[in-house]
Amino acid sequence: MEKKYRQQPSSIFKVVLFGPESTGKTTLSEQLARHYNTVWVPEYAREYLQDKWNNERKTCEPKDLLPIAEGQMRLENKLTKKATDILICDTDLLETKVYSEAYYIGHCDPILEKYALENKYDLYLLTYIDIPWEEDDLRDKPNERERMFSYFKNTLEKYNRNFIILTGDKKKRLQDAVEQIDKLLQ
Repeated sequence: MEKKYRQQPSSIFKVVLFGPESTGKTTLSEQLARHYNTVWVPEYAREYLQDKWNNERKTCEPKDLLPIAEGQMRLENKLTKKATDILICDTDLLETKVYSEAYYIGHCDPILEKYALENKYDLYLLTYIDIPWEEDDLRDKPNERERMFSYFKNTLEKYNRNFIILTGDKKKRLQDAVEQIDKLLQ
C-alpha cells in the first residue's frame, strides 16, 4: 500500500526545486529540462488543489496531503523512465512535509513523513524570495515569505540534504543551477 509513495529504483541524477511559493521553481524546472534535453516533473499539488478550488471553492486540508503525495510520486516514477541522464523535479515529498507542518501546526502524516525522508535526490535547488510575488488562486502567504524560506532552508539542513541557494533574476538562477549540476554530473 505504502509503495505508492516510494521512488522506483533508478540510476538517474535527480534535482529538486525547493522553496516557498512564488519563487520561480516551475519556470526554472522548465528551463533546466530544456537545457539538459530531458523531462521535468510538474508539481502535482497545483493541479490537484486548483481542481479542488475550481469545483468546491475549498483550499488544502490535511486529508489532501496523502493523495497529493501519491500523485507526485506517480508522476515522478512515470517521468523517470522518460528522462535522459537527469530528472528535474518541481517539488518532492519533503516540500509537502514542510507545507504540512507550516499550515497544520507542526503536524505531518507519518506515512508522508516516512517517504519524504526516505526518497533521495542528488541536489536541491533552494529558491530565494528575491523575485516578485505573483498572486494566484492557491498562493496565500505573501507576507510570510521570509519565515517560509527559513523553514525550507532549516529543513534541508536538518535532514542533511545537498543544496544550494539560488538568488537573482531568472538568467542568473539558471546559470548558477547549470554550473552546480554540471559539476555534480562530472
